[in-house]
Amino acid sequence: MQKDLEAKFLLDFEQNQNIVHKICRMYTTNQDAHNDLFQEVVIQLWKNYRKFRGDSKFSTWMYRVALNTAISLYRKSTRTIKTQDIDDFTYKIKSKEYDDTEELQLKTLYKAVHQLNDIDKALIFLYLEDKPYKEISETLGITQVNARVKMNRAKDKLKNIINP
Repeated sequence: MQKDLEAKFLLDFEQNQNIVHKICRMYTTNQDAHNDLFQEVVIQLWKNYRKFRGDSKFSTWMYRVALNTAISLYRKSTRTIKTQDIDDFTYKIKSKEYDDTEELQLKTLYKAVHQLNDIDKALIFLYLEDKPYKEISETLGITQVNARVKMNRAKDKLKNIINP
């Protein structure tokens, strides 16, 4: 019985499937949406095929199911955020190659800083945070002169690590 029903549905559908394509063209703007709607209509037709009593022609019933499916999906889509294909805007977007030079320099710097001792790391950190030598010396508990000397030595160490 199930196989007979499937065979009859497939025969009826194949003879009238252009109806579904026409409705899909009316309610969609691109091939992917067309394919999705077509699939959904076929699913709804199959689900409801047992209810088809034959009071009208199959094509009339098919129109009704296809239109109701398309309209209900259209109503759902109007409640969602409207989007557009990126292809519609690619000519408006100026593409720039990503320049990772700065990112690589920062990675190199941080890798070098990790090789310093704790005091030198703190000095470099405070220096990179644009802290004045007075604040650096107070934070580390050393004199300003000592902070400047240690900073110069730490910079030299970094240069040697980065460019041996």
